[in-house]
Amino acid sequence: MPDNIYILAIESSCDDTSASVICNEEILSNIVANQEIHSQYGGVVPELASRAHQQNIVPVVDAALKKAKITKEQLHAVAFTQGPGLMGSLLVGASFAKSMALALNIPLLAINHMQAHILAHFIDDANDEKPTFPFLCLTISGGHTQIVQVNDYFNMAVLGETIDDAVGEAYDKTAKILGLPYPGGPLVDKYAQTGKPVYKFSKPKVKEHHFSFSGLKTGILYFVQKEVKQNPDFIEENLHDICASVQNTIAEILMDKIKRAIKETGIRQIAIAGGVSANSEIRKRLTESQKHLGWKTYIPKFEYTTDNAAMIAITAYQKYKLGMFDAQNTTANPRLKVNS
Repeated sequence: MPDNIYILAIESSCDDTSASVICNEEILSNIVANQEIHSQYGGVVPELASRAHQQNIVPVVDAALKKAKITKEQLHAVAFTQGPGLMGSLLVGASFAKSMALALNIPLLAINHMQAHILAHFIDDANDEKPTFPFLCLTISGGHTQIVQVNDYFNMAVLGETIDDAVGEAYDKTAKILGLPYPGGPLVDKYAQTGKPVYKFSKPKVKEHHFSFSGLKTGILYFVQKEVKQNPDFIEENLHDICASVQNTIAEILMDKIKRAIKETGIRQIAIAGGVSANSEIRKRLTESQKHLGWKTYIPKFEYTTDNAAMIAITAYQKYKLGMFDAQNTTANPRLKVNS
């Protein structure tokens, strides 16, 4: 195996088109093209997302190669997100990657999106220290909420997951109830930082390590409707406190589940991954837990939390070292599981 392995990775699972070039564990480029069109619909429209991927993928890949200062002939492999995600979006990335690998006669690497979120911690500059096996990872995003026991790069077990909605959906639904634009999660976080958690919302009682956020969303809706009926200006006058109260409740739900998982597994290394791991309150709670509860926490850079091709690239590098190449008939799988 060559001393320096160059891999082009493509991420197209939802509404961001991303390409990255990695050399061993060092990211040389990580280009992301966002799709602004979805904001007017209040959520991702799958058909529009796949069309935008088709428009973006060539310029994004070209930009990634140029920023990395390499040519396509120097690549040792091409990687793509196999799933989970939106089928149409996944197919754009998969088709492009398969065609490029075939044309260059180099290996193809199909990557599990959820594994990639977790393995983003192993990018050279992702955080100050890399976790050691085994560790627990709280994977939180718009589509997923899971606690995963990570025993090795490709040996992972889901200890618990949401039985209905993901935590990111709770944030976005809250934003919509409050009249905030999509994507609303970052705005709820922003306003919460200058508010106080004066309102109480009930936390769902879910067995073991599993999560539920549908009831919380409904509770927030009924609460706001009741208050607005009494005071039409309630949201405007109390926006920051409402956001702080919702954020506090969500953070408590997540922390309670992490504490239970630590108690049952004895593993005290905790990592976070996924788009919602950029949330300031969740990061704060984990940092404080490291100080007061003796956990070792791993919090990646913001750029590696949301969907990006760098996380696909680092996972591809680990697969490449193990010779875990994929055939040209490999297909996209929108329902791929983390332990697949």
